[in-house]
Amino acid sequence: MIKRLRRKFIIVNMAIVTVMLAVIFGLILFFTKSNMEQDNIRMLRSVSIMPMQPDMPDKAPQKTMPSVFAVYRTPDKEYSAWGSEVVDFSNNELLSEIYNKALNAKVETGIIEEYHLRFHIRHNPFEEAIFFADISGEIKTLRQLTYTCILIAVLSLILFFAISVLLARWTVKPIETAWNQQKQFVADASHELKTPLTVIMTNAEMLLDDKHTAEKRTYFSKSILTMSKQMRGLTESLLQLARSDNHSKEITFEDVEFSNLISEAVLPFEPLYYEKGLTLSCELQDNIVVSGDSTQLCRLADILLDNAMKYSYPNTTVTVSLKKHRDYCIFSVSSHGDTISKTDLKNIFKRFYRVDKARSGNHSYGLGLSIAESIVKEHGGRIWAESVDGLNVFKVRLLLK
Repeated sequence: MIKRLRRKFIIVNMAIVTVMLAVIFGLILFFTKSNMEQDNIRMLRSVSIMPMQPDMPDKAPQKTMPSVFAVYRTPDKEYSAWGSEVVDFSNNELLSEIYNKALNAKVETGIIEEYHLRFHIRHNPFEEAIFFADISGEIKTLRQLTYTCILIAVLSLILFFAISVLLARWTVKPIETAWNQQKQFVADASHELKTPLTVIMTNAEMLLDDKHTAEKRTYFSKSILTMSKQMRGLTESLLQLARSDNHSKEITFEDVEFSNLISEAVLPFEPLYYEKGLTLSCELQDNIVVSGDSTQLCRLADILLDNAMKYSYPNTTVTVSLKKHRDYCIFSVSSHGDTISKTDLKNIFKRFYRVDKARSGNHSYGLGLSIAESIVKEHGGRIWAESVDGLNVFKVRLLLK
């Protein structure tokens, strides 16, 4: 699909460039030809007026324009010419031919193609003359201009083709990345749903077997219930991410006492931290107010606190901090654990990404931090992680109200 998309991009781009070049060079040739024709015709008409002066009925003008000559027909049907010697004036047959061709054209101004001559007929009471201008130079100039335009067009198309290939790769890159992420997302989601479904089906089959005791049947039922809750949690997380991607859920922004919200979010985690041998320390600055959705911000705090609890070393302290900095506040959760590599720091907020591949063992799917990032983005903030010598810090920056 990506290759077809690149190919279509290049074809469309080249088609647009080809049409533009054709129009531009076509207009250049058209206006150049038109201007040269008009200049040549004006020159012919200005020269043709000169013999019509009343005091010079039988005389040719003293000076003529370059490449311009006139042909006269006498009453005894003899032909004479004056002006630039573009043709052989002594060749009466040639003068007769071009003279009659001009008359037979039945237009005042026209072109004799085979001789590359433009003519203009003027009538007066004394004599009839046809004025001719050699347009070989005009034709040569237009031909050279045409060849030049074609050469420039071909070179331009080659250059634009190379640019189009590079632009196609650069333009389609985000789409390719999104497509690969989507495929990976579907594969990961299918994998995560497959395990609990397998457990549920296995335990359901065990329940149908009459050989098992009531105690074992109760165990099978509890396993089904546990896996069902696990699947519901995963499904809800996926739905929240989908809603965030599609912006299908409108967030109601209101003034939120962020200090109180974090303080209340910490309370349910204190016994959980105590059971794991962890110490929970809070450094919360009072009276910090932000604009946002209190439910979503509470979910954000829960994700970061749960993440710290899962991956902290035993007998260490997890520090929750909230402080003002000019027109924004920084909410951070610091814990001691395995140092996160630079590569993992860049990818840790991706969906289903796991620093530790054993994360699924503690009912973690790699979606929590992705949900946290989507919440922060919806609130116009920024979230990032830092890790130095085993001190892992997740920070959230939000604008103050």
